[in-house]
Amino acid sequence: MFAVNVERFGDMAVIECEGRLVQPESAYQLRNAVIGEADARIIILDMSEVSTVEGGGLGMLAYLQRWALDHEIRIKLFNPARTVRERLDHATMHPFDVASLDEMTALLMFAEIAQQHYTAAA
Repeated sequence: MFAVNVERFGDMAVIECEGRLVQPESAYQLRNAVIGEADARIIILDMSEVSTVEGGGLGMLAYLQRWALDHEIRIKLFNPARTVRERLDHATMHPFDVASLDEMTALLMFAEIAQQHYTAAA
Protein backbone atom coordinates (compact mmCIF):
# COMPACT_ATOMS: atom_id res chain seq x y z
CA MET A 1 0.00 0.00 0.00
CA PHE A 2 1.17 3.51 -0.81
CA ALA A 3 -0.24 6.83 0.33
CA VAL A 4 0.56 10.50 -0.23
CA ASN A 5 -0.38 13.62 1.68
CA VAL A 6 0.28 17.08 0.26
CA GLU A 7 0.91 20.16 2.36
CA ARG A 8 1.50 23.63 0.93
CA PHE A 9 3.76 26.26 2.46
CA GLY A 10 3.58 29.28 0.18
CA ASP A 11 5.24 28.31 -3.10
CA MET A 12 6.63 25.08 -1.65
CA ALA A 13 4.77 21.77 -1.64
CA VAL A 14 5.73 18.93 0.69
CA ILE A 15 4.46 15.58 -0.48
CA GLU A 16 4.62 13.05 2.34
CA CYS A 17 4.92 9.52 0.97
CA GLU A 18 4.25 6.34 2.92
CA GLY A 19 4.51 2.68 2.05
CA ARG A 20 6.02 0.81 -0.88
CA LEU A 21 6.59 2.56 -4.20
CA VAL A 22 6.59 -0.57 -6.31
CA GLN A 23 3.25 -1.01 -8.09
CA PRO A 24 2.15 1.06 -11.11
CA GLU A 25 -0.81 2.40 -9.10
CA SER A 26 1.61 3.76 -6.50
CA ALA A 27 3.76 5.39 -9.15
CA TYR A 28 0.73 7.04 -10.78
CA GLN A 29 -0.53 8.21 -7.39
CA LEU A 30 2.81 9.92 -6.78
CA ARG A 31 2.82 11.39 -10.29
CA ASN A 32 -0.66 12.85 -9.84
CA ALA A 33 0.29 14.41 -6.51
CA VAL A 34 3.45 16.00 -7.94
CA ILE A 35 1.86 17.24 -11.16
CA GLY A 36 -1.01 18.66 -9.11
CA GLU A 37 1.54 21.03 -7.59
CA ALA A 38 2.69 22.49 -10.92
CA ASP A 39 2.43 26.04 -9.56
CA ALA A 40 4.96 25.35 -6.77
CA ARG A 41 8.55 26.54 -7.07
CA ILE A 42 9.89 23.75 -4.85
CA ILE A 43 8.51 20.25 -4.34
CA ILE A 44 9.84 18.17 -1.47
CA LEU A 45 9.17 14.44 -1.56
CA ASP A 46 9.28 13.35 2.08
CA MET A 47 10.41 9.74 1.79
CA SER A 48 10.71 9.15 5.55
CA GLU A 49 7.99 6.49 5.54
CA VAL A 50 8.81 4.79 2.23
CA SER A 51 10.18 1.31 2.83
CA THR A 52 10.84 0.17 -0.74
CA VAL A 53 11.25 1.63 -4.22
CA GLU A 54 11.40 -0.74 -7.18
CA GLY A 55 11.42 -0.54 -10.99
CA GLY A 56 8.15 1.31 -11.65
CA GLY A 57 8.74 3.65 -8.75
CA LEU A 58 12.29 4.39 -9.89
CA GLY A 59 11.05 5.07 -13.41
CA MET A 60 8.38 7.44 -12.11
CA LEU A 61 10.91 9.28 -9.95
CA ALA A 62 13.12 9.74 -13.03
CA TYR A 63 10.10 11.00 -15.00
CA LEU A 64 9.14 13.43 -12.22
CA GLN A 65 12.69 14.68 -11.99
CA ARG A 66 12.64 15.51 -15.70
CA TRP A 67 9.11 16.95 -15.50
CA ALA A 68 10.18 19.28 -12.67
CA LEU A 69 13.23 20.42 -14.64
CA ASP A 70 11.06 21.14 -17.69
CA HIS A 71 8.70 23.22 -15.51
CA GLU A 72 11.50 25.06 -13.69
CA ILE A 73 10.56 23.47 -10.36
CA ARG A 74 13.15 22.34 -7.85
CA ILE A 75 12.41 18.82 -6.65
CA LYS A 76 14.15 17.33 -3.64
CA LEU A 77 13.94 14.18 -1.61
CA PHE A 78 13.87 14.33 2.17
CA ASN A 79 14.99 11.59 4.52
CA PRO A 80 14.91 8.49 2.30
CA ALA A 81 15.59 5.24 4.16
CA ARG A 82 18.98 3.64 3.61
CA THR A 83 17.48 0.91 1.40
CA VAL A 84 15.63 3.48 -0.72
CA ARG A 85 18.75 5.63 -1.05
CA GLU A 86 20.77 2.58 -2.14
CA ARG A 87 18.20 1.75 -4.85
CA LEU A 88 18.32 5.35 -6.07
CA ASP A 89 22.13 5.34 -6.05
CA HIS A 90 22.26 2.19 -8.16
CA ALA A 91 19.60 3.30 -10.65
CA THR A 92 20.71 4.66 -13.98
CA MET A 93 19.25 8.13 -13.53
CA HIS A 94 20.44 11.58 -12.64
CA PRO A 95 21.12 11.71 -8.88
CA PHE A 96 18.35 13.24 -6.80
CA ASP A 97 19.00 16.29 -4.65
CA VAL A 98 18.50 15.11 -1.07
CA ALA A 99 17.64 17.83 1.42
CA SER A 100 19.31 17.65 4.82
CA LEU A 101 17.34 18.29 7.99
CA ASP A 102 18.95 21.74 8.28
CA GLU A 103 18.05 22.59 4.69
CA MET A 104 14.50 21.35 5.16
CA THR A 105 14.11 23.45 8.30
CA ALA A 106 15.44 26.52 6.46
CA LEU A 107 13.11 25.94 3.49
CA LEU A 108 10.09 25.64 5.78
CA MET A 109 11.04 28.77 7.71
CA PHE A 110 11.59 30.72 4.49
CA ALA A 111 8.25 29.54 3.08
CA GLU A 112 6.47 30.55 6.31
CA ILE A 113 8.07 34.01 6.30
CA ALA A 114 7.22 34.50 2.62
CA GLN A 115 3.61 33.43 3.27
CA GLN A 116 3.31 35.88 6.20
CA HIS A 117 4.72 38.67 4.05
CA TYR A 118 2.33 37.84 1.21
CA THR A 119 -0.67 37.70 3.61
CA ALA A 120 0.27 41.03 5.22
CA ALA A 121 0.63 42.70 1.81
CA ALA A 122 -2.77 41.48 0.61
